[in-house]
Amino acid sequence: MAIVPKRKTSKQRKRKRQTHDALKVSTLVSCQNCSVQTIPHVTCKSCGFYKGRQVLKVKSS
Repeated sequence: MAIVPKRKTSKQRKRKRQTHDALKVSTLVSCQNCSVQTIPHVTCKSCGFYKGRQVLKVKSS
C-alpha cells in the first residue's frame, strides 16, 4: 500500500508554504566606466572593470 496523507492540505497551508517559491528580481547597477547595466559585485563583461580598476582584458570587436 502507498503512503496516503491523513488530511487534505488546505488552501491556506499550501499557499503559506509556497510564498517563498516566487522568483526574485535581480538587482542591476550601472558600470562606473561604461554605464552598462551589470550585477553588483561582479566584473563588467563589456569593459572588464571592477571597482574602478581593469581586472579583465576584453576583446575589442
